[in-house]
Amino acid sequence: MTERLLPILGWLAAYRRDWLLLDFLAGLAVWAVMVPEGMAYAGIVGVPPIMGLYTIVPPLIAYALLGTSRLLVVGPDTATGLISALAVGSIAVQGTTDFNTLTSTLAILIGAFFLLFGALRMGWVAAFIPTPVMRGFIEGLVCVTIIGQVPHLLGIEGTSGSFFTKLWFALQHLPEAALVPVLTGSLSLIAMLLLRHLAPRVPAALVVAIVATILVGLFDGEAAGVLVVGDLPSGLPDLAMPDLDPAKLRDLVPGALAIVLVGYAEALGAAKAAAMQSGGDVDPNQELVAHGPANILSGLFGGFLVVGSLSKTSVAMAAGARTQLANLTAAIFCFLTLVWLTPLFQGMPHPALAAIVIAAMLHLSKPGYLRDLLARSRWEFAIAASVVAGELALGVLHGIALGVVLSLLVLIYRTSHPQGAVLGQLPGEEAYRDVRLHPEARTFPGLLIWRPGGDLFFASIGHLVEELKAALAASHPPAKHVLVDAEAVNFIDITACDALLDSIKELQSQGVTFAFARVRDEVRERMRLGGIEAAVGPGNFYERVTDGLLAWQQQER
Repeated sequence: MTERLLPILGWLAAYRRDWLLLDFLAGLAVWAVMVPEGMAYAGIVGVPPIMGLYTIVPPLIAYALLGTSRLLVVGPDTATGLISALAVGSIAVQGTTDFNTLTSTLAILIGAFFLLFGALRMGWVAAFIPTPVMRGFIEGLVCVTIIGQVPHLLGIEGTSGSFFTKLWFALQHLPEAALVPVLTGSLSLIAMLLLRHLAPRVPAALVVAIVATILVGLFDGEAAGVLVVGDLPSGLPDLAMPDLDPAKLRDLVPGALAIVLVGYAEALGAAKAAAMQSGGDVDPNQELVAHGPANILSGLFGGFLVVGSLSKTSVAMAAGARTQLANLTAAIFCFLTLVWLTPLFQGMPHPALAAIVIAAMLHLSKPGYLRDLLARSRWEFAIAASVVAGELALGVLHGIALGVVLSLLVLIYRTSHPQGAVLGQLPGEEAYRDVRLHPEARTFPGLLIWRPGGDLFFASIGHLVEELKAALAASHPPAKHVLVDAEAVNFIDITACDALLDSIKELQSQGVTFAFARVRDEVRERMRLGGIEAAVGPGNFYERVTDGLLAWQQQER
């Protein structure tokens, strides 16, 4: 029981001494990535860079104690960060104290939802974002985030609105870009991409941040128009009291729920990916619980939301991390950074921070997945493309909502339109397959062996009955006996029972007899209670399709 509530006790008891150096070095690598990225991602969220540093330490410690993944790294995230900016931006002006307070309040609200869903054991909620929707969401997010960072990269004015609004505004103001800010941003971005390609183990974000800061300071880049971070307070943050105005909390709820859904899906995917390489089990419900205190503490200490991050987890794995001790090490170094090292980051140029964000987004983009998706399923590609288009034209929240709604509609359609099949026997085998896919399968004149494509319930039964009647009408010579292979039927409800009974009686009045094979016990009992067994006859239920076939052949003789 104790280990279930505090999973750290499970891996700590089995900790090996030879892992200590690996975890320490991996912690340094995570620290080197999270400090500059935390400050950079604060720009996505719309808050001062120091809040990005406040966001790192409490979540790392909370998740290390409560999380079930040995390697997952929680921290600031691009996808959910942009949703946060949009949710808070709808009720407060960016750059104000109210905006910053509501951003921390949103993190606390998100943590409360995580805890609630974890207590209710709702780990299955992530299943409502299919992979194509998540991938389309990320691809659209890449475009939206990059266009939002372009003004910072080039040192020009930005604006709010959709992707196309921001793009047109940036193009209009491009002539205003000064040479030095453009060079700073462009060279920082090139350096980020080259380092990731040529030296993937090097903490590119930290190297670029340090070098850009030094060069801008040496050549007096501020005088040439390069904006820098400016004063950063040293020391630990004070407790930040949340804004508990009911009206504002109500306005934040939709954004908080969207972040929980998207963030949890991303975090669970990252945790499972790490578990595949390092071993160990991941408890989906405990992952919800662990993300609760991580966000609540981040909000209380003046930070913003956090989720499990695949990119940061990949850094830890590449550096040789073995357990959450690596993340605790990173938390200690981030704590020391807050106490002593923040003055070193005051001269960091905003174009370099924008370059770090853009490089991270480009790293997330996988256009090859969309090409493969088009080849594999046009339906699912269309959904992913709709998510991208929705994000670009309508906004991030509308895009992900559109994707989830379309996925549910497709699910409803496919569930209510299961594909029935006429079966034939494979030559020389006791196996029965769809004759459309296996033309060599043998059919039997006068007999229709038919398989429903799924469960029988109120939404599917009408479609399946029509398919059965169409198959009977297409049989040559006309089939006078139907043998239903019910192996795929795990459930039948009352509506389906009544409709199926009516159809059986209608066809029986036309001289068609019925039999069933491979009916599950629960389904058989429901058929008995619904009168189907009596209408067909208890002796016309068979354990195997072959048994039903042999019984029909004997009757024909």
